[in-house]
Amino acid sequence: MTTSGTNASSSSNTPPPDIETGVLPPINAPDDDFDDPFDITTTKNASTESLRRWRQAALVLNASRRFRYTLDLRKNEEQEKRRRMIRSHAQVIRAALLFKLAGEQAVVLGPTVIPASPSCGYGISLEQLVSMTRDHNLTSLHQYGGVQGLSEMLKTNLDRGIQRDEDELRNRRNAFGSNTYPVKKGRSFFMFLWEAWQDLTLIILIVAAAASLVLGIKTEGIEEGWYDGGSITFAVLLVIFVTATSDYRQSLQFQNLNEEKRNIQIEITRDGRREKISIYDIVVGDVIPLKIGDQVPADGLLIKGHSLAIDESSMTGESKIAHKDQKTPFLMSGCKVADGAGAMMVTGVGINTEWGLLMASISEDTGEETPLQVRLNGVATFIGIVGLAVALLVLGVLLFRFFTGNSRNPDGTIQFVHGKTSVSEAVDDAIKIFTAAVTIVVVAVPEGLPLAVTLTLAYSMKKMMADKALVRRLSACETMGSATTICSDKTGTLTLNQMTVVEAYVGQKKIDPPEDGLQYHSTVSSLLNEGIAQNTAGSVFSSKDGACIEVSGSPTEKAILHWGVKIGMNFDAVRNQSTLLHVSPFNSTKKRGGVVLQGGDSQVRIHWKGAAEIVLASCKEYVDTDGSLHSIDNDMEYFEKAIQEMAARSLRCVAIAYRNYDVDGVPVDEEQLAEWNLPEDDLVLLSIVGIKDPPRVGVRNAVKLCTDAGVKVRMVTGDNIQTAKAIAMECGILDSSEDATEPNIIEGKTFREYSEKEREYTSKHISVMGRSSPSDKLLLVQTLRKLGEVVAVTGDGTNDAPALHEADIGLAMGIQGTEVAKESSDIIILDDNFASVVKVVRWGRSVYANIQKFIQFQLTVNVAALVINVVAAISSGDVPLNTVQLLWVNLIMDTLGALALATEPPTDHLMHRSPVGRREPLVTNIMWRNLIIQALYQVAVLLVFNFRGLAILKLKNNEHGNAVKNTLIFNGFVLCQIFNEFNARKPDEMNVFSGVTKNYLFMGIVGTTFILQVMIIQFLGKFTSTVRLSFNLWILSIGIGIFSWPLAIAGKLIPVPETPLAKVFSKPYQHCIASRNR
Repeated sequence: MTTSGTNASSSSNTPPPDIETGVLPPINAPDDDFDDPFDITTTKNASTESLRRWRQAALVLNASRRFRYTLDLRKNEEQEKRRRMIRSHAQVIRAALLFKLAGEQAVVLGPTVIPASPSCGYGISLEQLVSMTRDHNLTSLHQYGGVQGLSEMLKTNLDRGIQRDEDELRNRRNAFGSNTYPVKKGRSFFMFLWEAWQDLTLIILIVAAAASLVLGIKTEGIEEGWYDGGSITFAVLLVIFVTATSDYRQSLQFQNLNEEKRNIQIEITRDGRREKISIYDIVVGDVIPLKIGDQVPADGLLIKGHSLAIDESSMTGESKIAHKDQKTPFLMSGCKVADGAGAMMVTGVGINTEWGLLMASISEDTGEETPLQVRLNGVATFIGIVGLAVALLVLGVLLFRFFTGNSRNPDGTIQFVHGKTSVSEAVDDAIKIFTAAVTIVVVAVPEGLPLAVTLTLAYSMKKMMADKALVRRLSACETMGSATTICSDKTGTLTLNQMTVVEAYVGQKKIDPPEDGLQYHSTVSSLLNEGIAQNTAGSVFSSKDGACIEVSGSPTEKAILHWGVKIGMNFDAVRNQSTLLHVSPFNSTKKRGGVVLQGGDSQVRIHWKGAAEIVLASCKEYVDTDGSLHSIDNDMEYFEKAIQEMAARSLRCVAIAYRNYDVDGVPVDEEQLAEWNLPEDDLVLLSIVGIKDPPRVGVRNAVKLCTDAGVKVRMVTGDNIQTAKAIAMECGILDSSEDATEPNIIEGKTFREYSEKEREYTSKHISVMGRSSPSDKLLLVQTLRKLGEVVAVTGDGTNDAPALHEADIGLAMGIQGTEVAKESSDIIILDDNFASVVKVVRWGRSVYANIQKFIQFQLTVNVAALVINVVAAISSGDVPLNTVQLLWVNLIMDTLGALALATEPPTDHLMHRSPVGRREPLVTNIMWRNLIIQALYQVAVLLVFNFRGLAILKLKNNEHGNAVKNTLIFNGFVLCQIFNEFNARKPDEMNVFSGVTKNYLFMGIVGTTFILQVMIIQFLGKFTSTVRLSFNLWILSIGIGIFSWPLAIAGKLIPVPETPLAKVFSKPYQHCIASRNR
């Protein structure tokens, strides 16, 4: 396999192998002809066929548990059918509506509309409202008086919204329902018990235990005969209970995280004020402003709109964009605003909407596998095949020795004598042999290994929420550990997003301070106020106590509105002085937005606002400080220099311009007006302002941390190249001015015009891309991925969605991000802070490192237990570790071990290494060295005690000598695992105790395991076939276990070869998997 995800900018000096970060030299594919079904580098957008292949190839004993947190392919297909069914209903409605609109005259199709009937204090009933909205019935709407008439029935003010009174909101919920839908309850604890019970080997053990119980009672009586069968039954039930408890706790964590994902924050207007509330708190009658990227949170009617385009594909299945106006005013919940702006009145919520029905029918989470989970299923299959072969070998050897008379009882008598041993005794002994072999399979097939990924992801996701990162896709959590480059936005991610106008130019004068309204001529002031107040998606209103004003909108809008208020703008008064005819909303492609206004004197003016150099290029005149007009041709150089100087001081430059327009040139027809492209030339420059947005505190350290970790940070921004350069130097993305040359710093347009080979060469070096469009960002992501980079991308706008979707990890901003961006992302950064992105990288590496720690620990137990039992079975015809003991070891190894090691918090050491290669072997050479040393030690010591224990311990004359010896072997083996858990924490570090006292969960599990082991030996001997050990033998047992610590330190001095051992071991495994797939 080839290593993907190597940092193109990293040094040629390869760092030493590092287990905690998984860094190893690249390896070649062991067999080019072998198509490994478990080799899936990314499950994002993976084909159904590849997902089905690895499931079929996996060796599974309990499918319901193993595949619980993977995508249920059958259920996914059923849900897609259900989606199509509900969408088809919406398509029928849409087709009927288009048919009616195409008619030359209004024809009422169907029965006459029933007049509105008052209900619960409102002028229309729930049934009539739902019927009108779902059927998109324009006839009903017209009969109710249109949007205005319906708003009066619903007691809604279309400008100020509904009242914020709690009683009023409660009445609306009682009358028209709440904006929630029934969510299927999570599985109960008993369901998890039932799933844990489905394990084939556990079922076999229960059946064998039942048979042993019957035969034991029959031959030895009820007082003594029930111990063997009863103890096995109890041990199996304990395994089932602990497994179910662990799985149930994980399920609860995922349920809580899913609830967080669904709880979207929506901006609404109530009592004339804009505020953000939970989507669940929306009620019928609410007025909701809409802008690009918003999700339509409920069914509703368009109040007003400007070039409003809605993407209805989530409901209709059609990719066609629907344009909304007064002829087609119905808006469907769950759709997205693709372009334009507007406002809607809510007419249907929750289960009374098509979206609510869809969500209620498919709300159960079907799961999602991650690449690491798939690879661990491959590891589990490999181990399982080996374990199964060993178990069959042990079964064959023990049965052969038993029936040929070579097996003896502890007192030396032969167990089976042909013609003398009764059938019941022979069957009882044969069952014991069979259960011993089955138990080896239980230990050998690590069902919990793939689920350890889920455990560590559940733990990591919960902790990441505290670090302001909401994970939407599980796979992104671990993929971040492989990220080699982060393409970050500037505004709000690297900067604070707290913008203030700090410089302003009017004509050839720099206004100092910019908020001094007395320095502005009345003509300039009047035009500026009009352009600021009307050409905005924000608003200005009084605070609740009336003591001050509050401003809403994007950070740039808020900065300019604040500046406007300071220079004397009365927001409401200015907006009332003119009529808004048309809006061309700002978007990241045009980098400007405009409005058409008609004043009281019928004079029409067009106002533009946007990126300074783009708006300036469209100007032919400018207004000087005295209000006079001048040609801009001779002074263009002055304004360009002013922009460059402000940009060099890391200011965002915005120009405000206008032009007069002939009233006859404005389209009268509504459809023509909606498609009208506002004139962008012959503008008159009013002002150029510089907006300060300081870098976030600590962002420079965060960037340095990424650089040290081998992750290249690239700034991709729509801002001026000089502004981008200045901010990049402040943040540490560029080290000095000498670095600020091509190809390190480049404009999006230049990059876009390169040939494919030129782009590939340039992409490796780009640190800053200025004046980039969303398509430029997408092009950069595609090129970097083609070069083998693992790319993380931040984005907040609707147009960022393609890049977020294309990237290996899409990171949407939680505060400024649109719903479209969030839905296309894998992780939402709740505080929009770049430092939180770095924390996600840290957690991603921690997931991989923790899984490797657990694998090393589990493989050590596997190897030791299998070798001890095989050697003992072949040589002496007996196994020193019986069924109950092995089940207890399995519990330590599987559930408790995963809980202890898979929840280790990340360390700083993780960020001092290169990114994790996605195709590097899970079991590295360092892991092989550690586990082989520990396994050989355990096998050697315990086998010595197994064969020479009676002599060493001087127990030859002791009637319980064999029982004491076997108890010591069992106790020593368990204590070896307990002490080895410490070694597994730091596979490549000498100090394995670093930070252990801060990990309370680890200490608690290790302490609990030790106490339970003491109780088993001292008080539960009848169940486990053990006897009490003396103080001296306890000291010896602890000594056997504790010796693993100095042994681990000595072992780490042994160098490991560069060629991965996984390459050698994988050959027979590949042939086995290939034969299973034929």
